[in-house]
Amino acid sequence: MFTSALHLLGLFTTLLACAAPSGGRSTPASHPYVGMWVTADGRIRQDLLPNGRYEEERDGRKRAYAGRYTVTGTHIDYYDDLGFTATGDVRDGVLYHEHLVLHRES
Repeated sequence: MFTSALHLLGLFTTLLACAAPSGGRSTPASHPYVGMWVTADGRIRQDLLPNGRYEEERDGRKRAYAGRYTVTGTHIDYYDDLGFTATGDVRDGVLYHEHLVLHRES
């Protein structure tokens, strides 16, 4: 009886997880924005990783900023490990991240 109840609970939990709405958010691993974005002068490099994390290099300083991100449509929300937040939007293949303009690294 106890084992059957555990199996049912596991099945119910799995079904809930599969049915939960994503709120329009994309899974970062499957998103076309994953990859390296760079300013025109190359001073700032932002790597959107497939695991939903980002790492930003500034003036050669690796991991100057790092944290997690979520994508909703063409909008990116950043949650830095230091506690601050930032936003970005992709328009015509260009990432506008706060005051920065970044292009895909080719």
